[in-house]
Amino acid sequence: MRGRRIAFDYGDVRTGVALCDPDGILASPLCVLETKSKNFITEISSLLSEHEPIRIFIGKPLNMSGITGESAEKVEAFVGQVQSITNLPIQLVDERLSTVSAQRKLKEAGVSMRDSKSLIDAMAAVAILEQGLLSETLE
Repeated sequence: MRGRRIAFDYGDVRTGVALCDPDGILASPLCVLETKSKNFITEISSLLSEHEPIRIFIGKPLNMSGITGESAEKVEAFVGQVQSITNLPIQLVDERLSTVSAQRKLKEAGVSMRDSKSLIDAMAAVAILEQGLLSETLE
């Protein structure tokens, strides 16, 4: 299906956001939001209005064993907040290796670890979006 998709890598401090092109081919980092900001959900609502995605992917943190933990509960609460502002379909995506993947890509691109801290969350959202897009092609 044609249309942009958006992905969120929810974190206690920062939430990375990624967006794909309307054909679902290229996932790119969009921004990083401050999770504790009083305008956090309003900012998400603005992003949804501006980019008009057809689906939302949210990273679901699982332990390496596949069991959910405290972080997954926080993501479930975040999903509830997002559901309260949109009727778009929301799909949870296993994000166990998204940060590791993001760090590797940034290192390969020659970005120093110090400079990459601000990019890691958005790049992790890219990894989540890529996983989500891949799952769509397998449907």
